[in-house]
Amino acid sequence: MIKLPYTFLPPQAVYKASRLFLPAGRRLLPMFPFLGLDLRQAGYKESSDRYMAMCVFASLIFFVFILFALGIMLLVAKVENPFPVSALISIIFSFFVFIQQILYPKMLLRKRVRAIERNLMPALQNILIQLNSGVPVFNILVNISAGNYGDLSREFEKAVKEINAGMSQVDALEEMAANNPSMLFRRAIWQLANGMKAGADMGAVMGEIINALNEQQVIQIQNYGAQLSPLAMFYMLMAVIVPSLSVTFIIVIASFVSLSSTMVQGIFWALLVVIIFMQMMFLGIIKSKRPNLLAE
Repeated sequence: MIKLPYTFLPPQAVYKASRLFLPAGRRLLPMFPFLGLDLRQAGYKESSDRYMAMCVFASLIFFVFILFALGIMLLVAKVENPFPVSALISIIFSFFVFIQQILYPKMLLRKRVRAIERNLMPALQNILIQLNSGVPVFNILVNISAGNYGDLSREFEKAVKEINAGMSQVDALEEMAANNPSMLFRRAIWQLANGMKAGADMGAVMGEIINALNEQQVIQIQNYGAQLSPLAMFYMLMAVIVPSLSVTFIIVIASFVSLSSTMVQGIFWALLVVIIFMQMMFLGIIKSKRPNLLAE
């Protein structure tokens, strides 16, 4: 069962209580037409209207919690009209939380695509070697499903279960491709299924698929290299130049304004925290831009 971000209740409790908000979920669902597809490709069985109802309920709980917590804090601070102010802030925060919860399946989808495409090239090369060795296609699917290819192995495991249940190999491969979020994976599996339909040489078909993915890999690496130059400039600016100038500026201002040593130390510690945050953000950006087809 999917666990929504920014929820204070267990997933089972959110799921059970969400049935009361199904009418609201169905009314909001046309605003997010791709939610059902994102959920299915992310590997979750919840219906789109039920998930929307879960988001409405979880956002409402978040709103109530922030409303009372912030209202009490403003009341203690003796702010004028604390609860209207806290209500306005809570509505804004709850709206952003609701949008993030709606987009959460898409974020999981991107992670799943990266996990599948990271192992796609090694798995296809393994398939090609087994085809050239004369291993039957079904045995190859079983071997890949039992291999150490992460989410990609789990996809092949589903196909193997469908074949064992009586579905033909071609239909199982086509269904696996149709329900997969990775365009590269779908393209490779559809070419494999079409080759099986046409009775073509599967080794030649797989070789062409691998060559096409190699070209796509080169394009991704070139785009990655082109993106690194502005990122390196941004890193030099925010993590080297700005901190150096800030230290000099703080020292000069402190000498003119006669700031206390405690305040100056506090400013330097705050600057250190900002620099560490910028370093972590830069590393996260670099990791997110890394080509999917490159293995770890």
